[in-house]
Amino acid sequence: MIVAPLNQKGGVGKTTLALHLAGAWAQRGHRVMLIDADPQGSALDWSQQRARENMPRLFTVVGLARDTLHREAPELARDADHVVIDGPPRVAGLMRSALLAADLVLIPVQPSPFDGWASAEILALLSEARIYRPELAARFVLNRCAARTVIARETAETLADHDPPVLATTIGQRVVFADAAQSGQLASEIDGDSPAACEIATLATEIDRLRVGRAAP
Repeated sequence: MIVAPLNQKGGVGKTTLALHLAGAWAQRGHRVMLIDADPQGSALDWSQQRARENMPRLFTVVGLARDTLHREAPELARDADHVVIDGPPRVAGLMRSALLAADLVLIPVQPSPFDGWASAEILALLSEARIYRPELAARFVLNRCAARTVIARETAETLADHDPPVLATTIGQRVVFADAAQSGQLASEIDGDSPAACEIATLATEIDRLRVGRAAP
């Protein structure tokens, strides 16, 4: 399965989700590859920081920030159980290629009306991609949520009637995610019993249960 967290709005936590989902699946014994399709290369930076700290490699990270991604990613996926694409912000050609490469598009949004409105661009691109890939699945995921806020609940209720639908699992705004980004670690490695680690594990399981993917040739 090729999963791509994508949103043209910056600051919604795409890279954090991509790294931690890849890590969750790798820790379960799956073969995982993360494709850094963002020209900023944040996922590659995280991988390099991990190497500098002499930590074991959990999954492969490759840089592929070019608009041939939709042709190259399925070939790379042949040797992996999961491929995660850390997508680019506001680069139309790359974004379209990432959409065409994916089996499942995750649209991270923060619990704010402004984030919902800002998602209109990615939804338009998603509709365009479905002309060529009608089976392309998509889900919203509420990310960087402050605990038990009214606006988070209201955003979830609004998206419940939306297409694409919203996943049940929400990811909180946790300091440990920032610590993980700086240290080349995952939240689960810093504290395996933390709310952040539990939320990511639950999200990975929910995505697995969707059972999306390309049919075998």
